[in-house]
Amino acid sequence: MLEISTGKVVRVIMLTRENGPDNVHLAEYIGSLNDDEKVNLVAVMWIGRGSFDADELEEALAEARAEATAPTERYLSGIPGLAEHLENGLEALGINVTDAEDRF
Repeated sequence: MLEISTGKVVRVIMLTRENGPDNVHLAEYIGSLNDDEKVNLVAVMWIGRGSFDADELEEALAEARAEATAPTERYLSGIPGLAEHLENGLEALGINVTDAEDRF
């Protein structure tokens, strides 16, 4: 189970699409998340890019927690296709991204 709301992940997706992955608004938003939310965001991204399968969520979370040595906002800003990876990760986890995006 994710410890970040779908709305927060969708907000990251939208900020990335609007301004690119290396913009200050995205960095500030990700920086404002708590540590568990940051770990979950990274795990969702990893699932979305195929580093882990959806049924390996717990392993992805453990790995994200263990490898959290740099600020999450700096790490994610260097990921090409960040928005798509997050969207794919949510979908792999059975979360309808279109419904969540429509609420924004």
